[in-house]
Amino acid sequence: MSTTRVAALADLKPLEGKPLGTSSWIEVPQDRINMFADATDDHQWIHVDPERARAESPFGEPIAHGYLTLSLIIPMWDEVLKVDSVTTAVNYGLNKVRFTNPVPSGGRVRLNATLKKVEDLPKGGVQLTVDGQIELEGAERPAVVVEAVYRFFE
Repeated sequence: MSTTRVAALADLKPLEGKPLGTSSWIEVPQDRINMFADATDDHQWIHVDPERARAESPFGEPIAHGYLTLSLIIPMWDEVLKVDSVTTAVNYGLNKVRFTNPVPSGGRVRLNATLKKVEDLPKGGVQLTVDGQIELEGAERPAVVVEAVYRFFE
């Protein structure tokens, strides 16, 4: 794990275009996949039926929902960038998301992030655009490629 830490929002602008860091690995076990299926009512068999997934799935095993993998950006992002003066941080949205590699049950993922852009907001605070890759351990291609937008306020 590597984290970028700065004191204040003003310290972010010089980091534009630079890597911010990499989170620690998060395991995605079958019970987490099942809980996500319950929370979202997405019980497609490629996620929740390991026997059938091994026998019939093109992936040869059960896989995590793409949106489950994407949702893990939240705890991983918290490890990548720390701004000491921030009192409020908001996930503002996503400009781009691609699910480029399925995460097998039991697989491990981590976030690797680069600060693409820092913009001042009209009423204070900044908007960050971040290029992220949710990497899959042992795989050449990331599981998810994402351009995320956050807003930070002091």
